Parts: sequence; C-alpha cells; structure tokens
Amino acid sequence: MLEFFVYLIVGIIFVLGAFAASFFFAPHKPTEKKLSTYECGEETVGESWIQYNIRYYLFGLAFVIFDVGVLFLVPWALTLKSLGMFAFLEMAFFLGILFLGLAYAWRKGALEWI
Repeated sequence: MLEFFVYLIVGIIFVLGAFAASFFFAPHKPTEKKLSTYECGEETVGESWIQYNIRYYLFGLAFVIFDVGVLFLVPWALTLKSLGMFAFLEMAFFLGILFLGLAYAWRKGALEWI
C-alpha cells in the first residue's frame, strides 16, 4: 500500500512540476495573431459555433458507458478462476444492468442514426 502512495505522490509532483516549469519558463507574449482563431490554416468565416444533433451526444455517451464496461470486464476475465462463483454472479449482474441500459437506449431510439 505504501508503494501505491509513493507512486501517487511522485506522479502528482511530476505533473505539478511540469505545469510550474511551463508557467515560469515559457514566454508569455500574447499578440493579435496568437489570440486569433485558427482553423486548418484558414481564417474563420462567420460563426464557428454550430449546434449538433443531440443524437451524436447520446451515441457517444453510450459508447463511453460500454467502453468502461469492457474495462471492468477484462481484469475480471483474467482472474475468473481464482475469484470463484460469487465474482461470476457479480459480473453477470453488472452485465445485466448494462444490457438493460442498452435495451432502454434502443427502445427510446437513442441508437437510431439520423
């Protein structure tokens, strides 16, 4: 457990040190060109903010949820023999909840592509 905290503290110090070094040693000279909006080498024409269809966000959210589900599934699958039947039932319950979420999203039409 001590090893975990040592890695955590070293990681936090490394990240904060990088931010501090960037803040203190990087030149801060904002000019009009640096502050202007830049899109693929072209000056922006008109309004650059547009509204996206909400279905894109729902589809992305469903992807993230199932991707996190896979992240939980892989370590479980690698240690299934040593965990026993209780862990199998817990994962079956977890997958059942994910399946219910998928069925709900499907029924509500969140997975219909425009």
